Amino acid sequence: MGHGNSGFTKTGLDRLRQVLARHVESGRIPGLVALVSRGEETHVEAIGTMRHDGGAPMRRDTIFRMASTTKPVGAAAAMVLVDECRLRLDDAVDPWLPELADRQVLKRPDGPLEDTVPARRPITVRDLLTSTFGLGIDMTAKGSPITGALFERGVYGQEDGWLLPAPDPDEWMRRLGTLPLMCQPGERWLYNIGDDVLGVLVARVTGRPFEAFLRERVFDPLGMADTGFHVPAEKIDRLPPLYAPDHQTGEFLVEDPAEGGHHSTPPAFQSGGGGLDSTADDYHAYFRMLLNHGTHDGERILSRPAVELMTTNRLTPGVLAAREAWARDAVHVGYGLGQHGGWGFGMAVRTHHGDYAPVGQFGWDGGAGTTVYADPHNGLVGILLTQVGMSTPDSARAIHDFWTTLYQAIDN
Repeated sequence: MGHGNSGFTKTGLDRLRQVLARHVESGRIPGLVALVSRGEETHVEAIGTMRHDGGAPMRRDTIFRMASTTKPVGAAAAMVLVDECRLRLDDAVDPWLPELADRQVLKRPDGPLEDTVPARRPITVRDLLTSTFGLGIDMTAKGSPITGALFERGVYGQEDGWLLPAPDPDEWMRRLGTLPLMCQPGERWLYNIGDDVLGVLVARVTGRPFEAFLRERVFDPLGMADTGFHVPAEKIDRLPPLYAPDHQTGEFLVEDPAEGGHHSTPPAFQSGGGGLDSTADDYHAYFRMLLNHGTHDGERILSRPAVELMTTNRLTPGVLAAREAWARDAVHVGYGLGQHGGWGFGMAVRTHHGDYAPVGQFGWDGGAGTTVYADPHNGLVGILLTQVGMSTPDSARAIHDFWTTLYQAIDN
């Protein structure tokens, strides 16, 4: 393993393994896979087991539910279309998504569904990419009528409590179109739903399923052979159960089994907000491509300007201030995750130095216990994948400790 100023110190990597091993040894995280890279050096740790009750060990090629860490990858499909001038950032989406034309907007985000005014302008492609199209999940306003309607009408979540959409894309868009927006387009950052709409937009513009286009233009060129919206039968032994521990007792409850679970068959809705399954190495290839300004092994996946748009803050000062306030108000809900400030296209971008990571770091975290970020300043990619959801703070604490320790391992 090389040293010098392009990689990590041996002492730092040893300490990283010790810190991660403590989380597994605590009994709160059955197993995990971590991958860190800097320059030409890549280091992987696979610790613990696939199941809470033991069994097969975690391996480098274990497949995880990426949850919201899907968002940074899903946005790439739209940016391919922007590169090719098949989409323009400030085009209205109405021609492809007529369900979103002529929107009504709530007078107050927490007000009655019928108390609305007309939208001041159409929803644009940029609004979807930046999660500012006017509708989303507000974790600080769970009791509002619009939040209840999102669940009641099956726009967000399924009858069994699984959060990914169940209907096919056309039916999902029909349901979405029955609801008013919470805010005027471009006015406020709201989580998740814009990323799902973006996947439908890509499918309609290309005339192909979202996954098929992603596979042709992103997954296959990057060698992401284990990434998709379900895990086929021949690979299902590499998918661990997803646990959602009881938030009061800590008892391990299976949120989603491997065989027969939500990710064992192709979904009706390919969720750009949270549906991908993948491995540490596949995601490493994607984020290294972003660090390399859109190229991989000499092949261009995205233009350099497209990557710069995706990985730098795109929120206007007013929206940025509102997002930062939301993150502070929701710190107790996300166990401290999400405190980055800015937002690019499909991912967070650090706009202030509030922890060990520098300004400019980009990526995101997932509710199934995943975190993936790249850091242009240090040429760094860090990935930590677990199978423990965020019903308790255990995976979030492992994520915090991973990043705190990783930044101390840099060999400057």
